[in-house]
Amino acid sequence: MPELTRRLALTTAAALAATAGAAGLVAPAASAAPAAGQQHGSPESFDEVYKGRRIQGRPSGMGGHHHEHGGWSVFVDGVELHVMRNADGSWISVVSHYDPVPTPRAAARAAVDELQGAPLLPFPAN
Repeated sequence: MPELTRRLALTTAAALAATAGAAGLVAPAASAAPAAGQQHGSPESFDEVYKGRRIQGRPSGMGGHHHEHGGWSVFVDGVELHVMRNADGSWISVVSHYDPVPTPRAAARAAVDELQGAPLLPFPAN
């Protein structure tokens, strides 16, 4: 039987930690099931007041120039906030384009934070 050395002990500890960490990452994802009528990985609709601003989001119809942003309509005080889903699943908006967030709701909240009370102006669609 090989003698227990410091190198062997550290290698074994690192391997066990990596295995435990990977199991912790996989287990929650495997147990998360989509809600009834909800597609896997699809964000939920929302309608709330955030920092005194009404933010809303819901799936929109696919197709057409107006809906090239991943099939979601997001509004701040009734004005559409154009959002887009990135290839990695994160979301950005025209207001916080360089700060990706995990959901359309988070994109709406980030826009409210960035606007600092200023109104969201309609974005002209070409």
